[in-house]
Amino acid sequence: MPKIAVLVGSLRRESLNRQYAHAIEKIAAGRLDFRYVDMDLPLYNEDLWVSPPDKVVQLKAAIADADGVLIVTPEYNRSVPAVTKNAIDWASRPYGQNAWKGKPVAVTGASPGRQGTAVSQSQLRSTLVILETVVMGGPEVYMTFTKDLLDAGGAFASPDTAKFIDGFVESFARWVQLTGGRS
Repeated sequence: MPKIAVLVGSLRRESLNRQYAHAIEKIAAGRLDFRYVDMDLPLYNEDLWVSPPDKVVQLKAAIADADGVLIVTPEYNRSVPAVTKNAIDWASRPYGQNAWKGKPVAVTGASPGRQGTAVSQSQLRSTLVILETVVMGGPEVYMTFTKDLLDAGGAFASPDTAKFIDGFVESFARWVQLTGGRS
């Protein structure tokens, strides 16, 4: 089963995007093996490569070892959250040691706003292409996180939403296979 490094762009333990990621994981069970990556990293600083922080080494190893990467990110002020961008920067450095290169990546996110995370995802896709990832173009999923999105067990409450997310998961699983992810 393909190993998927999951990067949740929010550090809050009960973040909407962490809940959303876990609901996606329930849909993906048996097809994709989700492995959550610790995003609580120091701010990127080139000087730290002299003795890189353990969490940075673990981040790079998690991405390098994964068959694909799922980024589940909120949108802050119509942009990518600092925690997401920071992880991207750490994993792309030092020069010549880009852990992102060739990785199949899918991006999604949830927000209470009606636009979901459309702007953040668009910006992320631009950055990820420069890093030589293989970004899945669609389906694009900009989830509006309402109080009734998930049931008490953390699964999608609506069968229609679950079916839609199942299509996203199936597309990503195929994308990982087609673009060279190991299985």
